Amino acid sequence: MHTVAVLALDGVIPFDLSAPVDTFGWARLPDGRQPYRLRVCSVREEVSAGAFTVRAPYGLEALAEADTIILPGVARPPEELPPGVAGALRAAAANGTRIASICVGAFLLAATGLLDGLRATTHWIAAPDLARRHPRVTVDANVLYVDNGQFLTSAGAAAALDMCLHMIRSDFGSAVAAHAARMSVMPLEREGGQAQFIVHDLPPAPAGTTLEPLLAWLEDHCDRDLTLAEIAAQAGMSTRTLNRRFREQAGTTPLQWLHRARVRRAQHLLETTAHPVERIAVQTGFGSPTAFRERFRRVVGTSPQAYRRAFRAGV
Repeated sequence: MHTVAVLALDGVIPFDLSAPVDTFGWARLPDGRQPYRLRVCSVREEVSAGAFTVRAPYGLEALAEADTIILPGVARPPEELPPGVAGALRAAAANGTRIASICVGAFLLAATGLLDGLRATTHWIAAPDLARRHPRVTVDANVLYVDNGQFLTSAGAAAALDMCLHMIRSDFGSAVAAHAARMSVMPLEREGGQAQFIVHDLPPAPAGTTLEPLLAWLEDHCDRDLTLAEIAAQAGMSTRTLNRRFREQAGTTPLQWLHRARVRRAQHLLETTAHPVERIAVQTGFGSPTAFRERFRRVVGTSPQAYRRAFRAGV
């Protein structure tokens, strides 16, 4: 059997801990046998999991016997790992053990140095902090998981299931993974990536800046086919001055800011109305459905229809 060790450190996030236990636990071979042996281990016998405590039956020695090690996230990822953890993980990696992190568990894996020079992901809201703490890691906040072969990282919450199903498929094939997906009531593959869940704020401009009235006007008129010259005329300045002011005060260009405002308007309409995509393309100033779909996918990471299926309220 393939042994999966789930390492529960103090402050472990309950969902991150239970997701791999359940997903690997649902896997069955064609003859009905379980392909995975699951072991929850920790530095000490009992650890906090927020609203309750968890008793781990195995210690760090279980990592040396594992084929796969899973690192769930913890509520406050530490700058340094508890004594013995980094060494145990590096020793397991040197023996070829596959190591995967869930959500902010990427901070734990990165703290070992094993992700240096590699691409990794984590929950989108924690991605800037991961990149700051570990500049040798290439952080991609737009994907559900990253598979580097021996080392894998996943985004938050349900992305753990996506990554675990991916590993099951790699280990035992699509049929076994599909069964685990059905038992978990999850699709074997999901459209899009983590970008569709990110709140794409408009580039900021401090209140009271000279651009504030213009930004409000742009939001109110983002359905129009505006040119840079028209925006400059509304602002009462040359296009060159307009571009300079936007760079200084909003950190972007006027047209990039406008495109982001249009995408935000489109997200709202997709979530709250039943308007067809063609109508929303017009309402948000993209002109053609093709241009709308291309820009929306570039910013959000998925198609308008897929976004609607995921987020539309019952209207």
